[in-house]
Amino acid sequence: MNILLIGSGGREHALAWKIDQSPLVDVVHSTPGNPGMDVIGPCFDIAADDIDNLVKLTLQVEPDLIVIGPEAPLALGLADVLRARGFDVFGPSKKAAQLEASKAFSKGRMKAYGVPTAAYGEFTSPELAKAFLRTMEAPYVLKADGLAAGKGVVIAETLEQADTEVDEMLSGKHGDASATLVIEEFMHGEEASIFVITDGVGAVYLPAAQDHKRVGDGDTGPNTGGMGAYAPAPVVTPAIMDRIKAEIVQPMLKGMAADGMPYQGVLYVGVMVTEEGPKVVEFNARFGDPECQALMKGLAGDIVPAILASATNGLAGNEEAFESLLELERFEPTATVVLANKGYPDSYSKGSVINGLTDANNLPGVTVFQAGTDRDSENAIVAVGGRVLNVTASGDTLKEAIDRAYAGVDRIDWPEGFCRRDIGWRALK
Repeated sequence: MNILLIGSGGREHALAWKIDQSPLVDVVHSTPGNPGMDVIGPCFDIAADDIDNLVKLTLQVEPDLIVIGPEAPLALGLADVLRARGFDVFGPSKKAAQLEASKAFSKGRMKAYGVPTAAYGEFTSPELAKAFLRTMEAPYVLKADGLAAGKGVVIAETLEQADTEVDEMLSGKHGDASATLVIEEFMHGEEASIFVITDGVGAVYLPAAQDHKRVGDGDTGPNTGGMGAYAPAPVVTPAIMDRIKAEIVQPMLKGMAADGMPYQGVLYVGVMVTEEGPKVVEFNARFGDPECQALMKGLAGDIVPAILASATNGLAGNEEAFESLLELERFEPTATVVLANKGYPDSYSKGSVINGLTDANNLPGVTVFQAGTDRDSENAIVAVGGRVLNVTASGDTLKEAIDRAYAGVDRIDWPEGFCRRDIGWRALK
């Protein structure tokens, strides 16, 4: 097959890397891609949210399967536009992608379908939002309704901090994304990431992963797009996974289908494992980043058949066959460490040169996925984003995977970068 992969981050590099290994695939085209993806197959210079030019590109490339990586084009309806042109697309419709594009929509669907989640309220008025805060106990969870590049969630420890955040969000801190504000009760427990490949009816579950959202060691500092991840996550026991399937995923899929917006693609379920059981923190309409990198590295089998079946309504009733092709029983413990630009998630400089990638990639079990990178005029790899590299490693045990990932980090010569040094600490403890 001829594959077109849309996106340019570490998630997309990992997907291109994994998809390219499939015996079903001849070539992986990417747009806009990055220097790491350019090694795998041809990259085009069309942004992931440039709908008109993406349509022109698909007519030129004539892919057998289109894989949409990031959330922005899904929220814009790219999957619908491409399906209308007759292409097979891995990614949800604009209506279904509202599960990520609107926190208020997502909470409303959960309430309608009886899916366990935190109590909440949605507001456009600062006065009403602050009044609602006073009915709750600290800490307070405030979420911009729309897409905010992973930075739209704030956990306020005090009422004063929460009041300030209400004013900032509703006065345009995240533009239109925070024109509506969702305030939730704080859920106590341990968080995990569940990924479900689905055609709207059938569902194939990948191993549970755990992300590290805070910028600093010990889960300190502001939220980021993710500073590292590992899989499998031991907090999701077989019994917890059974409850996630029965109480969360199946009611959501059935409800969305019944409401005329069947969910087709990969459904990310962020869950909090509480004393009462698993509850939904959020849904995303695509693979998590950096969890995707850990999952693609750890999977022993072929992911392309499941992705294709999702895009062509061929999963339902055949789940065991696709699970067998994925070889889930052979999944290797895997860890990803994010190397970020100093200053992230706030302001940071661009253009610093990165060396040592080949040395890191040559270590046993290590693969470095590129995210916020480009090439300069002298063809050197340079940092152009906040999260820049995803140093990913697998091993016989999670500790070995983590040790290998950090060995890879230490081979990279990039003084302007930093990382957390405690990825996987909950599982190791």
